[in-house]
Amino acid sequence: MNTIYFLVQQMMFFSIPLMVVALGGMFSERSGVVNIALEGIMVMGAFCSIFFINRMEGVMQGQALLLLAILIAAGSGMLFSLLHAYAAINLQADQTISGTALNMAAPAIAIYAARMLQDNGVQQVQFVNTFRIEKVPFLGDIPVLGPLFFQNTYITTYLGFAILIVSAFLLYKTKFGLRLRACGEHPQAADSVGVNVYKIRYAGVMISGALAGLGGLIFVVPTSTNFNATVSGYGFLALAVLIFGQWKPLRILFAAFFFGLMKTIASAYSGIPLLMRLGIPSDIYKMIPFIATLVVLAFSSKSSQAPRASGVPYDKGSR
Repeated sequence: MNTIYFLVQQMMFFSIPLMVVALGGMFSERSGVVNIALEGIMVMGAFCSIFFINRMEGVMQGQALLLLAILIAAGSGMLFSLLHAYAAINLQADQTISGTALNMAAPAIAIYAARMLQDNGVQQVQFVNTFRIEKVPFLGDIPVLGPLFFQNTYITTYLGFAILIVSAFLLYKTKFGLRLRACGEHPQAADSVGVNVYKIRYAGVMISGALAGLGGLIFVVPTSTNFNATVSGYGFLALAVLIFGQWKPLRILFAAFFFGLMKTIASAYSGIPLLMRLGIPSDIYKMIPFIATLVVLAFSSKSSQAPRASGVPYDKGSR
């Protein structure tokens, strides 16, 4: 049972950021803007929030510091995503090229800023992890469920599930969600009934940026004690989760768990006795998430139905 507890806890560390970032991508693409800049936005969100933790950990620690860092991550991701929104919506630029430019710029900006702002001149931003919750009071004592979900955990895990619930409600039960989906399917029809397509698409991209920036922090905190201008390709993996999840919140949840399990096997196989006894080289395990991505997309991409207007710049004069 200890191995199962370990496996589930590790899977949560990898699955939650994948789910949050993929949900961010969902809002953007549902509005009609393809956002492949998720990787770059994650990097910027992680850098700003981890740098904030680095500077403030001498003043405060624990969950209060993490909550402030969450706001910093979401805000910085939202601001960085505005570059993509402006290029894609106002300038009607190619959305793939715009997203690629941000993906290339973000690590360079993070490295330069880290070297300039830190006294030692290094690009790694160190922090002390004071955020792990050893056991949630009362809930951590529940047999089986307690060790699985309420021990050795982080507040970001529960935040991720809250974001999933809010996202599903927002998308399917609100006027904003209806307008967002309409702009991603047939923006001309939405415009004809008074919906401002440009504003809705800006909102979709900004929500995407906030969640992607938050995902960067959620990824780094449980898995490391420093940030080195990379999120290990998690933004691209989140795009695979988004496609496999068919742009729907519940399916994205299950897709994130699948890819999170693959990532757990790749990263924590040394803590699983069965896998250690197989004697498979570590490089093979590290390849598993990416091989799984290729296999899943090869079989699921043919049946994928992205929003029809996703990636198509909106021209108000066309009908």
